[in-house]
Amino acid sequence: MLTLWLVSLGVFVVSELLPGDVAIFILGQQATPELLAVLRQQLGLNEPPPVRYVTWLTHFILGDWGRSLALQVPIADLVLSRTANSLVLAALALVLTIPVSIGLGLVAALRAGRFADRLISVVGLSGLALPEFVTGVVLIVIFSLTFHLAPASAQIPTGASPLSVLPALVLPAVTLAVTLFAYISRMTRASAVEVLASDYVRTAVLKGLPMPQVVARHVLRNALLPTVTVIGAQIGWLVGGLVVVEHLFGYPGLGDLLLFAALNKDVPLLEACVMVVASVYMLSNLGAELLFGVLNPRIRYA
Repeated sequence: MLTLWLVSLGVFVVSELLPGDVAIFILGQQATPELLAVLRQQLGLNEPPPVRYVTWLTHFILGDWGRSLALQVPIADLVLSRTANSLVLAALALVLTIPVSIGLGLVAALRAGRFADRLISVVGLSGLALPEFVTGVVLIVIFSLTFHLAPASAQIPTGASPLSVLPALVLPAVTLAVTLFAYISRMTRASAVEVLASDYVRTAVLKGLPMPQVVARHVLRNALLPTVTVIGAQIGWLVGGLVVVEHLFGYPGLGDLLLFAALNKDVPLLEACVMVVASVYMLSNLGAELLFGVLNPRIRYA
């Protein structure tokens, strides 16, 4: 709770320092000073910043997230629906990424120093070096504009669920998978190389156990321990940090909503988005720690 409070306080202070006026956004640049003053009074923007923060925090704790200043819609419904959209996209990206990354990471470890290892490393690092915007544009040009295999836009019709337009999510998910592949595969490779050099693995090999059995029973489980931590850290980024990807493909997710709130200085909406992202980060890291304990029997939680 202390972490969430500090996050909310930091977001509020930074938003107060940023230029911009939500009243001008709503009424437009041609609005008269009198109309702007009336709207600021209605929205409570004339109150001192500490009063506005305490009022927002009190209502938020009680479950009242308020209304968006810029959109004039209930914040809770809007944020939760966008969060569900981002979770669907994040889940699809992880389904595409995790098996391939772990599998190729193991292959690279088993072929350490050989051509396969170098090729997998070069592919992973190349994907990591490219910004998501560049990767997304390249995928759109190739698979949408050239070969017409996938739609360039991931917009969801009003009232439809993300699962109903699943083909439109392929390119955004692949864009994310290219970046995630480098993190997960490199961590898997590094951990697997270390495990393969351990005494108990060498003993299993000298006993004549088949290599697939050695990898499945001794290498994979221990090599996945650091990888699980990396995957848990990426889940928070997948849910709230997809600003570039969601904006590029027009996907109505939480990252795109967070960008909208920041640009229009919609502080209550921005606070709600950040709190959800921070909660997802904390829960995903907690889940990774618990799974770490399951995979490593030497760790016991009191």
